[in-house]
Amino acid sequence: MMYAVTALIAVVVTLIIAIPVVSKVSVNKYKQDTEKKIGNAEEKARAIIDDALKTAEEKKRESLIEVKEETIKVKNDLDRELKERRNEMTKSERRILQKEENIDKKTEAIERKEQSLAQKEANLAKKKEEVDALGAQRVQELERISGLSSDQAKEFLLKTVEEDVKHETAMKIKEAELRAKEEADKKAREYVVTAIQRCAADHVSETTISVVQLPSDEMKGRIIGREGRNIRTLETMTGVELIVDDTPEAVVLSAFDPVRREVARLALDHLIIDGRIHPARIEETVEKARREVENSMKEAGEAALLDCGVHGLHPELTRLIGRLKYRTSFGQNALTHSIEVAQIAGLLAEEVGIDARAAKRAGLLHDIGKAVDHDMDGSHVQLGAELCKKYKENDIIVNAVEAHHGDVEPRSLVACIVQAADAISAARPGARRETLGTYTNRLTQLEEITNSFDGVEKSFAIQAGREVRVMVVPDKVSDDDMVILARDISKKVEDEMLYPGVIKINVIRESRVVDYAN
Repeated sequence: MMYAVTALIAVVVTLIIAIPVVSKVSVNKYKQDTEKKIGNAEEKARAIIDDALKTAEEKKRESLIEVKEETIKVKNDLDRELKERRNEMTKSERRILQKEENIDKKTEAIERKEQSLAQKEANLAKKKEEVDALGAQRVQELERISGLSSDQAKEFLLKTVEEDVKHETAMKIKEAELRAKEEADKKAREYVVTAIQRCAADHVSETTISVVQLPSDEMKGRIIGREGRNIRTLETMTGVELIVDDTPEAVVLSAFDPVRREVARLALDHLIIDGRIHPARIEETVEKARREVENSMKEAGEAALLDCGVHGLHPELTRLIGRLKYRTSFGQNALTHSIEVAQIAGLLAEEVGIDARAAKRAGLLHDIGKAVDHDMDGSHVQLGAELCKKYKENDIIVNAVEAHHGDVEPRSLVACIVQAADAISAARPGARRETLGTYTNRLTQLEEITNSFDGVEKSFAIQAGREVRVMVVPDKVSDDDMVILARDISKKVEDEMLYPGVIKINVIRESRVVDYAN
């Protein structure tokens, strides 16, 4: 037991002594390994640093080389550009020097010419003085030979020349008018005949009243209603005045607006057929009649576009064209007139070789302002142009509408053709009728214009104002003066009067000698 304890103690002591020794040995070995690893790492680091330095040196050398090459390239480019600039400057200097030399030469030439001109002017002045002196001598000699003074000779010469010029002018005017009339009459007849053949249409009379036939006089009382309530309702709804008088079996509708008058006529016809006449039924029937008239206007506008071959028109313009169906001018239906003008304008455009479609479009729209001139202020020309601009018609169409009565200058052949077509349609036989007041005023104005000229003894407007015969004093107006007088009268009539068609100016010079034998 003791032996075992002693052995255990010996082992423990041995371990206590051996552990530090072993630890010291291990520490030394670890230190050596560590130092070795550190040495190896330092060597690797130095190698990496050396490689990096070498790489940096190489990159630096490459960068320097690239910078030098770029510098050389830029320098070469600058040298080349500088050389080109110098060459251009040299050329410019040469051109400038050459121009300066040319200017100097021209200046010298101009100076020489000025000197020459001055010399010539001096010579001309000298010669002029000589000519004036010779002229004075000649005038004195002529006065001595002729026995007339210089002023008397001038007056005689001017009078002679004036008569010769007047005669030649009159003859040329007459020849030109004859040639123009022959050619114009021939072409005009062809165009008008063709237009009338292709555009023949019926025309209605201008009026402000419509007459509705009644089945019996008893219906008048039913239309008037108890205490006049039916007739008041109808007048209020339509804006038309109903005249119920002693005319048997008829009621008169009076209104300046033809559309309202047509609505009232249709409504009254429906009420008479239906037999139920009271305020509620009247309101319903008037609305129905108004829709019928609107549809009728739309259909009439579409039919007009189809007849004329016009496409792409704004729907509102189409409706307004249809509204012309209920408008008249001097007894001529406005819609029929517009269609006729469109077709005539198309024919004329084809004859002269321009766009017939544009001419037809302008002709159809030329009186579009008449569809609204009851409701808006302004002439139908102004209103028509405004409508065309509003609905994006092109400038040629707008100008044709503005210029068809000469209010503005036509800027295209289309506008001129529409003017001519409008005049042809309005002036052809049977197209229009005039009121007595308009007819009388035109005759009076025509005679006043012709009587205002010197040498006119009296004048007579005949053929419903289509011709005026002017009697002149033979002693004051010669045969040559007659030609010029007729021309002057026609120009004044054109400037001061408004009339459809053409007025013939007929100047008559008659000399009579009366004697008696005893």
